[in-house]
Amino acid sequence: MTTDGFVTCLWFDGKAEEAAAFYVSVFKNSGIGRVARYTDAGPGTTGSVLTVEFTANGQDFVALNGGPEFTFNEAVSFQILCSDQEEIDHYWTRLTEDGGEGGPCGWLKDRFGVSWQVVYDRLPEMIHDPDPQKTARAMKAMMSMGKLDAAALEKAYAGQ
Repeated sequence: MTTDGFVTCLWFDGKAEEAAAFYVSVFKNSGIGRVARYTDAGPGTTGSVLTVEFTANGQDFVALNGGPEFTFNEAVSFQILCSDQEEIDHYWTRLTEDGGEGGPCGWLKDRFGVSWQVVYDRLPEMIHDPDPQKTARAMKAMMSMGKLDAAALEKAYAGQ
């Protein structure tokens, strides 16, 4: 784990190790780092996992078994910029498997409740285009989708 920049801490209720292993299996450039365990000082059961350091797609994370006090919600999400439909399909399929659920406009929740946006990497360019008609067509197309369809977004943007 690097010491420069930010490390994102994700709070889980007993599933930190399972979540870290899952994310490492989904993303390239990933791996599990150090695992800390509760001691007799508590508050968790002695020997159970306290934290798991991991890297997913080059980004450092700490998964913390903090208990049931806090849960994830859509106020925070991770964007995955995808260069093509194959990448979109990969992340959408993997992150919704085993209890995850798709949402609108490329958003989804994985089985741990973490929110993700699986985004076609040209979409930001499309919705920031100086031509308001192109932007409107791209937005309208996106708003009608769950999992994003890169070809359909391109066609809408082009006015086809």
